[in-house]
Amino acid sequence: MIKITEKPIDVQKVIDTASSLNAGAVNVFIGTVRSKAHGKNVVWLEYESYESMTVAEIRKIIDEASHRWPLLGWAVSHRIGTLKPGEVSVVVAVSSPHRKESFEACQYIIDEVKTKAQIWKKKYLKTGRNGFQQAHK
Repeated sequence: MIKITEKPIDVQKVIDTASSLNAGAVNVFIGTVRSKAHGKNVVWLEYESYESMTVAEIRKIIDEASHRWPLLGWAVSHRIGTLKPGEVSVVVAVSSPHRKESFEACQYIIDEVKTKAQIWKKKYLKTGRNGFQQAHK
């Protein structure tokens, strides 16, 4: 499952999709919007995506991970739109026969998604009593 969505991510659904009865390990990365960036309070983030290109790139990342590690299942979901601190922005889940491969594959997938997927993030930071500034990814 690769899902780009404006709705809150159903973390359990991502985990269930990636899980396998043959797996000895399921590894999950949950990315959340933090409350501080660049020493300032985060008011909100805006994520944008060119969905068809994003899905195609994530598919390539998953294919590469599947060649490197014995994945039994996987799922990736990323939010787009406006998110506030504390909200889940991305979930990656993988299952494999053993924990080491599961950890390595999950880290590889999220690292590659962050650098290669067509997802853009704008940060809006509080600058004073009534103001905010935009800071790009």
